Amino acid sequence: MNDLLGYKVLKEKGYDGYLLEDAPERVLQFGEGNFLRAFVDYFIDLLNEKAGFNGKVVLCQPISQGLSKMINDQEGLYTLFLRGQENGQKVNKKRVISCVSRCLNPYEEFDKLMECALNPDLRFIVSNTTEAGIAYDPSCDFSDTPANSFPGKLTQFLHKRYTEQLPGFIILSCELIDRNGDELLRCVEQYIDQWKLSEDFKKWVKQENIFCSTLVDRIVPGYPRAEAENICNELGYKDNLIDTAEVFGAWVIEGPQSIKEEFPVEKADLPILVVDNVDPYKKRKVRILNGAHTSMIMAAFISGQNIVRDCMKDDVIRGFMNKALYDEIIPVLTGLDRKDLEEFAAAVTDRFANPFIDHELLSISLNSTSKWKARVMPTVIEYYEQKKALPKVLTFSFAAYLCFYHMGKELKDGALCADRSGSSFLIKDDEWVLGEFLALKDADNELLAKTIIANEKMWDDSLKKLPGFTQEVINDLNLIKEVGMYEAMKRIQE
Repeated sequence: MNDLLGYKVLKEKGYDGYLLEDAPERVLQFGEGNFLRAFVDYFIDLLNEKAGFNGKVVLCQPISQGLSKMINDQEGLYTLFLRGQENGQKVNKKRVISCVSRCLNPYEEFDKLMECALNPDLRFIVSNTTEAGIAYDPSCDFSDTPANSFPGKLTQFLHKRYTEQLPGFIILSCELIDRNGDELLRCVEQYIDQWKLSEDFKKWVKQENIFCSTLVDRIVPGYPRAEAENICNELGYKDNLIDTAEVFGAWVIEGPQSIKEEFPVEKADLPILVVDNVDPYKKRKVRILNGAHTSMIMAAFISGQNIVRDCMKDDVIRGFMNKALYDEIIPVLTGLDRKDLEEFAAAVTDRFANPFIDHELLSISLNSTSKWKARVMPTVIEYYEQKKALPKVLTFSFAAYLCFYHMGKELKDGALCADRSGSSFLIKDDEWVLGEFLALKDADNELLAKTIIANEKMWDDSLKKLPGFTQEVINDLNLIKEVGMYEAMKRIQE
């Protein structure tokens, strides 16, 4: 029976990696889940080791059910495995993360959370409370212990700090919503108004705190349930908080360059950028990473593939994706250096080939209508505006999208039932979208293309007025019908 992970156990095992047992709590983190522990806390651990940051992170679980007891039982320690592919080579490296001091449950320890506001060493607040976490809930009251919403808790915390006349914070919001820092500040100001807190406090919140919008990028599968027992036996200790993530990680923080004086990311050589505007980097991620997914996966699925990793082993499918990336997406992206874009695209290929992640094409295909509109359509339009021609691969990806949805022949439990080579699968999207396709289940290629392209609820009027697009899609559909999807993907690259 292995002993539970702790500092004493590591020392007894002769662990020779980096450990920071004692340091001031400099970071308050709302969120104790797999993502933040594999992303923010990993980076802070490296800042401690490589740049003398010398800071501990006190975690606060944002809801009443969480991991606080499990984290505290292990003295904040956990083992992180970064697994994937870099420059075509398989990578599997582990690190014991020691930057976490403790975890608070504010629903049982509200006073302890408020005590953190009195700590003059505390300078950073980090959060990832899911996409729904940054939301204004008018039912919250200032006297709640705590307020139920995350922005409500933050407002209470900031007010405590303000009343002690202590400096404000650098607030790094990591939720997956646009302009997350701006939205968090907006919610805080709503609570200040609702709770009739002073104008001086409102001014202090804006002037003495920096609310940073950030972009985070790392796939975190999290706790490896099927492997956990074997991993613990290899480690020689029991770790109930093992975390796994891909090797790639990128964090873009919008804020003044002075942040780097206190958060020395360059000194630690971390993939963290402090920039004036996060939007070009969000555009890079959406157009390149997400765009590559959405433009490839439906054609690949129809061609018989099931997992993203396997697509990268196929010359035709990988070539299809690379042609989209390097010939059609990157050439029309503005605001970032071409070399930077190409390096990001090269990392995408490694990420998709990750041997440790079974990323199913069908799971990525969920809501492909809105995804194609957000991730691919803007590139198609900008490509035409700049080059007065249609991008062949991305236009073909729309034909593949039509083929994929057209395979659905019956609506059941909010999904279209479809068949691929005798095996059934489900197409999932908004029910009204599925209804539009179901109404066209017997349509020929021309009617299918013309009707869906003209659907302004799906695409506004962007596609139907794009010169030549409808006919090119019809041509692609006819080619797919004549030679099959895989051969058509091959020919479209010629």
